[in-house]
Amino acid sequence: MESKNYHEDLSHIRSMMERSSRFISLSGLSGVVAGLAAILGAAYVYYVFEREGLNYFDGDRIIFSKSMINELVITGTVILVVAVLSGYFFTANKSKKKGLKIWDATTKRLLFTFAIPLVTGGFVCLGLLYHHLFSLVAPATLIFYGLTLVNAERYTLTDIKYLGYCQIGLGLISLFFLGWGLVAWTFGFGVLHIVYGLIMHKKYK
Repeated sequence: MESKNYHEDLSHIRSMMERSSRFISLSGLSGVVAGLAAILGAAYVYYVFEREGLNYFDGDRIIFSKSMINELVITGTVILVVAVLSGYFFTANKSKKKGLKIWDATTKRLLFTFAIPLVTGGFVCLGLLYHHLFSLVAPATLIFYGLTLVNAERYTLTDIKYLGYCQIGLGLISLFFLGWGLVAWTFGFGVLHIVYGLIMHKKYK
């Protein structure tokens, strides 16, 4: 009897330590929504290329018009906003059900860890846009996003690093097939997010 209570106490202590050191309320459903938004956004970007008569798959250095750049930036911003809002909504709902605070010291550490590679990657992408190296933007976003996920693994679910490895791998491969960067981006941010989200939802619901 005492042995049983001892093991229960250890499990309880381990659970409390896990909650205090890791943000474990990330929702898999937010990944699904983010993935769907990415696929829809990529489809619209492809439509824009077709409308402008541009063959992105050639991988050539194409000069985009200022209005087209603005349209693509707005599309990317909308995808980002949808992903962030869905992430907050589903995560907040999951935290409430588990009786956990969504904003604490662990959350702050997680966001700070996310911010460094994401902001760095954002400036790199702006530099690529400035120099009209548009075909390198998709690989760069995949690589920096993957590094962000791997870096953030220590403050949240360990499974997230595997998604990060896949994103980095896709980004590195697409560096050598620039005309297929949009396809790699769609698969990474779209399909992989949906698959990862469904797996995480089933595993941690």
